[in-house]
Amino acid sequence: MFIDKFIAEFDRALRTVAAPAWTVRPVPGADLPERVFDETQKRHAAGLMRVNHCGEICAQALYQGQALTSRDPVVRDGLRKAADEETEHLAWTEQRIGELGGRKSLLNPLWYLGAFSIGVTAGLLGDKWNLGFLAETERQVEAHLDGHLTSLPSDDGRSRAIVDQMRLDEIGHAEMAVRFGAAELPDPVKKAMKAAARVMTGAAYYI
Repeated sequence: MFIDKFIAEFDRALRTVAAPAWTVRPVPGADLPERVFDETQKRHAAGLMRVNHCGEICAQALYQGQALTSRDPVVRDGLRKAADEETEHLAWTEQRIGELGGRKSLLNPLWYLGAFSIGVTAGLLGDKWNLGFLAETERQVEAHLDGHLTSLPSDDGRSRAIVDQMRLDEIGHAEMAVRFGAAELPDPVKKAMKAAARVMTGAAYYI
């Protein structure tokens, strides 16, 4: 049983980091006209979308780790459903990075491993703390995406549409965690999460 789970999770990790992501929903903003950017704006938009793609790599790993150690089958199903939506976010941001002439983060395997370890640890603490960690993560991601909507070029409709839909989905994931009984995390834990996120986003913007 353990070896089967290990093989399944290893396969998910490889597909998340190395394989093209898939999406059921249409890519938000795909029908909007592409704007001609100057090189500075183009690099900035590509950097922000690389950060968002990296965040979705982490989200996949986090959800997989949490689902693996969750004790409640209802919670596990909810985590798997959220992970499917995060896979769509991967596909959207990956496509947009390509349109902007950028590349994905070279550190994605490292981000995946770190986030998966955190997810497993959160799950082992029990479902209410597992869900509390999920809810707080999604709240911080929502704030992060709000910042990107402010920072992206105002007429970059394609990138903005993707980020806006991602934001709505993350709000839904946080609400799901609260419905399932998420505990409120202590302030020091929230601050540590914000500090770790700053390191990740700062590195992913460039690397």
